[in-house]
Amino acid sequence: MAGAPGARSRDGAGAPLLAMHGIVKTFPGVRALDGVDLDVRAGEVHCLLGQNGAGKSTLIKVLAGAHQPDGGRIEWRGEPVALTNPQTAMKHGIATIYQELDLVAGLTVADNIFLGRERSRFGLARPAPANEAAEKLLTRLGHPEIRPTAEVGSLPAAAQQMVSIARALSQDAKLIVMDEPSAVLDNEEVQHLFEVIRDLTRDGVAVVYISHRLEEIREVGDRITVLKDGRTVATGLPVRDTSTRQVIELMTGRDIEYVFPDRRPVTAAEPLLSVRDLELHGTFRGVSFDVRPGEVVGLAGLVGSGRSEILETIYGARRATGGTVTVAGKRLRPGRVAAAVSAGVGLAPEERKSQALLLGDAVYRNISIASLARFARGGFLSGSSEKDAAREQVQSLDVRPADVTREVRTLSGGNQQKVVLARWLLRDCRVLLLDEPTRGVDVGARSEIYALIRDLADRGVAVVVVSSEIPEVLGLADRVLVISDGSVVAEQAADALDEHAVLDLVMEGTVGPRPRGDRHQATAQQHEGDVA
Repeated sequence: MAGAPGARSRDGAGAPLLAMHGIVKTFPGVRALDGVDLDVRAGEVHCLLGQNGAGKSTLIKVLAGAHQPDGGRIEWRGEPVALTNPQTAMKHGIATIYQELDLVAGLTVADNIFLGRERSRFGLARPAPANEAAEKLLTRLGHPEIRPTAEVGSLPAAAQQMVSIARALSQDAKLIVMDEPSAVLDNEEVQHLFEVIRDLTRDGVAVVYISHRLEEIREVGDRITVLKDGRTVATGLPVRDTSTRQVIELMTGRDIEYVFPDRRPVTAAEPLLSVRDLELHGTFRGVSFDVRPGEVVGLAGLVGSGRSEILETIYGARRATGGTVTVAGKRLRPGRVAAAVSAGVGLAPEERKSQALLLGDAVYRNISIASLARFARGGFLSGSSEKDAAREQVQSLDVRPADVTREVRTLSGGNQQKVVLARWLLRDCRVLLLDEPTRGVDVGARSEIYALIRDLADRGVAVVVVSSEIPEVLGLADRVLVISDGSVVAEQAADALDEHAVLDLVMEGTVGPRPRGDRHQATAQQHEGDVA
């Protein structure tokens, strides 16, 4: 992306703004960082890549002052520095925007921007100056429509991202770490985010950008550092000279064919899941489709189009205001999760950490929680039976590490997703609803999850997949429903669609499909090319 608008050439020599040398961080039983090196220059976008568990999160927490390194040294503007706490990091001009935004939903935009640094006089808060300063920051970011007095919890995800960036700028940040900033944004919002990043780098602000979406690196990045197993395997690689295949090999230690499993013909005639004229007032309407055993149906559409709400309504987490859901000929009562689960419906929600997992609980309990009745003995749970059943699923899905007593919060994103899937496999669910199944999952684990989804379909499970990544929907699904503004605007075989056609349908709802050719060949060609 070296030719992006406003970007300066940053491949030349120059003293780094930040230099981290030989950083070591050990937790009980785990060496999370084992001599990591990273240098970042002013005005560049430095992409930090690696699989889940590679050490990225630990490294940025060291940089943010949240963790103290056990070895190595950090230099800021050429001078040694000790980032003993987050406040120290902020004073030096280092700001971190975590993947799960740390905003206070009940406070206003301005209150969040200046939280802990409230403007006051004689001990009394002065909202007017704070609102004025917040308005200037948001205007600088190109978002004057975000009102400083608005409650931040009422804002969409993209606006909340801007509030977090405004907070960083309010601290006179010279380096901003962005951890998976595009995870909850649609395509248009991502492009707006990239424009903001380019404006920041034009002003000399450095950005450390973390993403599992390699296509974003091509568009916004300047240099790359890759971590694997807590070590730096490559650093300072120019984006324009590094192919995606090279990046994947560095991240995984092997050559991964980033392709989707082969589809198999779906022979069953009778649908397992039937949705008729389903409606959730104000969100979606008139949604009808069938899913047969062994079939994968994908829902494609922008964030806010109603995709996730359709899955949640089928599952009973939302009460439908119209229409019917039938599983194996049995009509489900609307708004009853227990009825859906009893009928064999399982949901892996979009936000697995907040909606699907008991983060402080063990892996085995997270797997068994939907099937506790089968482990009851005389009114008491048999922990040994729970663990034995969970171990079978862990081994079958290759969850790593394979310790079922380990807290699920300690697993990588890909392995957490496997735990959610294991829960429904243990339950022998017949209909599986997957909302963003690979969000926050690295490229190696993605391939495993793709294979797992296809294997479930081959076992006769009816699968519905929602994904913000159109290539993922087209690669996984047998049929695709395109959702726009709460309505199904098209239903086609996945092989009859391409990404351009889906985007046109999403935006306009009028353009017909075009031949896609061989999806495996197209995908391989797409990822064979250069990152730049």
